[in-house]
Amino acid sequence: MDLRKLKTLIDLVSESNVSELEITEAEGKVRIVKSGGTPMVMQAPVAMAPATAAGPAAAPAAPVEAAPAAPVGHAVKSPMVGTFYRSSSPGAKAYVEVGSQVKEGETICIIEAMKILNEIEADKSGTITRILCENGQAVEYGQPLFMIE
Repeated sequence: MDLRKLKTLIDLVSESNVSELEITEAEGKVRIVKSGGTPMVMQAPVAMAPATAAGPAAAPAAPVEAAPAAPVGHAVKSPMVGTFYRSSSPGAKAYVEVGSQVKEGETICIIEAMKILNEIEADKSGTITRILCENGQAVEYGQPLFMIE
C-alpha cells in the first residue's frame, strides 16, 4: 500500500470516532486500531500466486512438505469477533481443559466483544481434544476455538 494513502487513512481514523479500520487490497491487508487516542497500524502482506504466462515449462520446484493433517473431530467456532477467555475472571479455573467431557449447551469459554462478556456454549457433546486459542487472544468470526470428539 502506498505510504501517502496509509498516512491519509491514519489521519482519518485519528480525527474520527472510528476505533478500528481494516482494508484489504491486492498488495496487502492493513488494520488501523485506535488505542488511547493514538492509531496503531498492523500490516500483513496478502499471499497471492503470481500470474503465469503461457510459455516454456518452469524449472521444477523444491519438494513441498506434506500439509499437516486436518484436525479430527468437530470444531467449535467463534460466533463473533472479540477476545477469547478460558475462564470467567483472571485467576479463575478454566471452563474446560483438554480431556474434559462437555455436554451440548455447556459453557466452554467467553468471548468479550464491545465490553460485553458472551458465554460460548458447546454445540456438540463429547471430549475436548484441542484448545486452539490462547487466553486473551483476539479471535475472528468463524475461527475454530476447540476440537471436540
